[in-house]
Amino acid sequence: MAKTMALKVNSETHSVSVDPGTMLLYVLRDDLKLHGPKFGCGLSECGACTIHLDGKAVHSCVLPVEAAVGHHITTLEGLGTVEKPSPMQQAFIDEQAVQCGYCINGMIMTASAFLAQHPNPSRDEIKQALNGNLCRCGTHMRIVRAVQRAAKTGRQA
Repeated sequence: MAKTMALKVNSETHSVSVDPGTMLLYVLRDDLKLHGPKFGCGLSECGACTIHLDGKAVHSCVLPVEAAVGHHITTLEGLGTVEKPSPMQQAFIDEQAVQCGYCINGMIMTASAFLAQHPNPSRDEIKQALNGNLCRCGTHMRIVRAVQRAAKTGRQA
């Protein structure tokens, strides 16, 4: 049964009327038309659906929308814009870390949340932090270099 709930997404409050058990990913994509988070596996295995919930990287494909009420949700769209990408987004552009691009939402969201807590990580720490995100194209080395570049700027988002 649908219920009206308020969600704070990318610093804006949105009212949605959905079943409380609906996964947040579907609400973000279908109701709010935010396409940064991707559907990959639906099992919290690939990381393509990663968002920030109160600054922490969370897989939105397994998070019921009712669990997100009262929290600050940030999607890839909330980090930066095409005209003014965030330092993390710019680092991914500069390192040409994208091949097919499907995993990049999750990589950027996971990496930016990680750098917020670990501003000067080692290469191994970056690799471990991104361990829950899958990339089929094999741009892993460029992704790691992008996170290292973003860490050098001193700003994670």
